[in-house]
Amino acid sequence: MAALTSGLSLIQSAVGYAVTAAGPATTAMLAEPTPCGGWDLELLLAHVADSMDVLSEAIAAGSVGCGRGDSSFALGDSPVESLHRAASRLLAACAEAGTDERVVVIGDRRLAASVTAVTGALEITVHGWDIAAACRTSQPVPPGLAVVLLAIAPVLITPAIRPGLFADPVRVPSRSLPGDQLVAFLGRHPRRLDTYDTA
Repeated sequence: MAALTSGLSLIQSAVGYAVTAAGPATTAMLAEPTPCGGWDLELLLAHVADSMDVLSEAIAAGSVGCGRGDSSFALGDSPVESLHRAASRLLAACAEAGTDERVVVIGDRRLAASVTAVTGALEITVHGWDIAAACRTSQPVPPGLAVVLLAIAPVLITPAIRPGLFADPVRVPSRSLPGDQLVAFLGRHPRRLDTYDTA
């Protein structure tokens, strides 16, 4: 119970961070490159919104099907509006979730709900940082959120699953901020926000 409650709390913190990171985004910025190779800001925002929808369904229904329920994408929405819509749905799902641990079915995988929640929080957080980097703003991952995720990340992101998902860890000084250590572990360069391209 405590593990699931903690995971849901991490999701709430991660969503708040990602939404804040997207605050400065404008239509003119949508073609900006991001730390995710080959993705511009528009594609990144759409991906994060979609990931939030998947996580909402996993939390609310205990499984993710091929045809999900209500989408965060509405005709005429901007990518940022879609992200806000997805964030609201996910926060509502977290607020309505029970506290009992259960199994979540995603495709052919069965995961503990707490593991699903923490994994979702990690993805939303790192992509929140990616959004901030694309907007060229200095919005590091909040220290409290970063410390918890930094302790969990090596368990979730093993060398076996890293290829195709995350670049190799980037070396940073041992006294770097927790948020910098987290994004560096996930293959980002914390202090090189002006060097990303789509190559």
